[in-house]
Amino acid sequence: MNSLIFFIILCFATAAAGSVFTGASIKSWYPTLRKPSWNPPDRVFAPVWTVLYLMMAVAGWMAWERMPRNVFCWPMVLFGVQLALNAGWSVIFFGLRHPGWALAELVLLWVSILVTMISFWEVYWCAGLLFVPYFVWVTFAGILNFHVWKLNRPQAGS
Repeated sequence: MNSLIFFIILCFATAAAGSVFTGASIKSWYPTLRKPSWNPPDRVFAPVWTVLYLMMAVAGWMAWERMPRNVFCWPMVLFGVQLALNAGWSVIFFGLRHPGWALAELVLLWVSILVTMISFWEVYWCAGLLFVPYFVWVTFAGILNFHVWKLNRPQAGS
């Protein structure tokens, strides 16, 4: 199988895994949450994530194609870790409906994206560059997650 196709399948399988936990909550639970006024409309998320997953796949492929085959590939391990954490956030936020725990997990995701981006940059600058929009979006998502958690957490004494 062509390695680009492999990375596309891997990234969109991650998206599909996360969407299993997202689907029902998007319709029932998520609309009931208080959100900041600057929360993007729901219709924005799917196109943004589609582009980001495609960029991740291309970045992974570019890095893979330029790595020596006779050494352990830390950048690929990091790539896999950030994909797992990416899907994990959906499980925690939407599946378990725990914005606070999802925020904690998102910090790990954010760090793993940063480390993956740097490791890809060292292999091939363009692969690292393709991770920048993902890093920026997850930074925004973290800020949004924080505000959703803050607006919806139980108040002391209530």
